[in-house]
Amino acid sequence: MAKYMLIMRETDESLAKFTDVDFDEAMNAMGKFNDELIRAGVLLAAEGLEDPKEGVVVDFTGETPVVTDGPYGETKELFRGFYILDVASKQEAIEWAKRAPLTAGRKTEIRRVPTIDEFPQDNEWIQKERAWREQTGQL
Repeated sequence: MAKYMLIMRETDESLAKFTDVDFDEAMNAMGKFNDELIRAGVLLAAEGLEDPKEGVVVDFTGETPVVTDGPYGETKELFRGFYILDVASKQEAIEWAKRAPLTAGRKTEIRRVPTIDEFPQDNEWIQKERAWREQTGQL
């Protein structure tokens, strides 16, 4: 099994379509999908994000960090939520992404989440993180 993150990327089209969707209808569709993921035993995390206008960006491209209040960036650069799934393969992650509701005009980016075992185990910081993960029940 491997962890994959499904990053729900918005487009102008998907944002426009979502404004026409009834809140209860949206919650029902997402709830059913989340329940499928839970029953399949693949859901590790799922979160939606607040509107980008409420966020900030800390930009490190200059000599000192610059904080910019939202909204920021183009719509195609924003993501509104994510899932982390524990599945057998990238193809399985893709199949789950294809089943997600409320995706008209949206793009879903899928990326594998490396495990701590893939990093050099003799590194002091990796050892400290491993100990923390063991202590908190993550390993």
